This record gives sequence, C-alpha cells and structure tokens, in this order.
Amino acid sequence: MTEDTLLPLSFPAVGRKKITAAFDGGRITSDGGVMLLAAAERRLRLADRLAAAIHDPRDRARVTHAMADILRARIFAIACGYEDANDLNRLRTDPAFKLACGRLPDSGLDLCSQPTCSRLENLPDIRTVIRLGRVLVDLWLSSYAAPPKSVTLDVDDTLDVVHGHQQLSLFNAHYDERCFLPIHVYDAATGRPVAMILRPGKTPTGEEIRGYLRRLVRRIRARWPTTRI
Repeated sequence: MTEDTLLPLSFPAVGRKKITAAFDGGRITSDGGVMLLAAAERRLRLADRLAAAIHDPRDRARVTHAMADILRARIFAIACGYEDANDLNRLRTDPAFKLACGRLPDSGLDLCSQPTCSRLENLPDIRTVIRLGRVLVDLWLSSYAAPPKSVTLDVDDTLDVVHGHQQLSLFNAHYDERCFLPIHVYDAATGRPVAMILRPGKTPTGEEIRGYLRRLVRRIRARWPTTRI
C-alpha cells in the first residue's frame, strides 16, 4: 500500500523566522493563499508605491500602522474576497494575513482595524487619486524590459452592480441594473492591466473617453517617446 506524503511549502522568512505551510495542525487559517499574494506584492512593491502617493497628515510619533501597512492589509483582504473593511476586525489577528504583512503570527503586532482602514479610504482627494492611478500605469510600464515598438490599448467599460444607493451609482437602462460603470484599460498584447477609472453608472461618451486617453497617452509618451500607440 502506498502512502501519500504531503510536501511542505516554503515561503520567504519573516523576522528571520522560517515559514512553512504544512497540513499537520497548529494555528489554522483558511487563507493560506495570501502568502502567494504577498510574494507578488513584495516583488512589485505595490503597497509602498501607493503609499508614497498619499500624503499622510498623522503625527509620526503616534503612528502605529504605517500607510503602506494599511494599504497592504486592505489589498490582501480584498484579493481574498473580504471586500468589506469590517472584515479586518477579524483578519487583523489571522496568522496568514499577519505573516503576509511581515508580522509574526503570535508575537507580532496585530494588523490595522476597520476604523483605521476607513479613515484611510476617506483621506485621498482628487489629486491623490490621480497620483494613485499613475502608480498603476507606471507598474505596467515597468513590466517591459525595454520600450516596445508598439502597444495596443484595449479600452472598455465594465458593469459593476451595486446593492444600494452608493455615491456615483446610477441606473443603467442597457444593463437594467443600478451600477458603477468603470473604465478598464488593458494591454491587448499581454492582457496586463494599464489603468482603471471608477466612474458613474452612465454610459461614457466619446469625449469622456478621449479625455482619459489623452492623459494616459501623455504618461506613456513620457517613458516611451518612440512607441507607437
């Protein structure tokens, strides 16, 4: 009779502690996949780049959770299906989420709570939102080792149904839903995301699209002056 052997999975160390995913007990989490997200985020430095675009008015001497740490926890929670900030009140002590955010599961400081996260989400003004959008565009630009000869941008609006009367949500007769209708821009050749713009639920006009594209192309041209778009 053969015996199945479950091989452990190793991850980058946190606080000089070796991290291994196994299946033989101990503190249990149902979100072990967040460690894979953490590895990708660490490589891209996504949270750090986004945090650099946000002015933090807090007194640094009294800050417990750095801006990048708050963003990192929120990003991981959403990516794992916990879109409500209230979920952080439970996830802040989850061993996998703490490890993903660079904190030890037992002795490390718990992650930020829902009130801290909500204060962050209400902090950015329109200029900050624009800077955050540029971070995503720059990440896409940096994904190329060298400027390509040409790129094709795939632009489309995408239905995002809401369940309530959130600000900017409108009834769209085409979809027969109350919704947002964000604009997504992708690199047609690679499928990589380039930019996303949250907008009301009404169908965008050509003039509105041109305005977004004009700013986007200007950003691309600054890095790739000879690339055909």
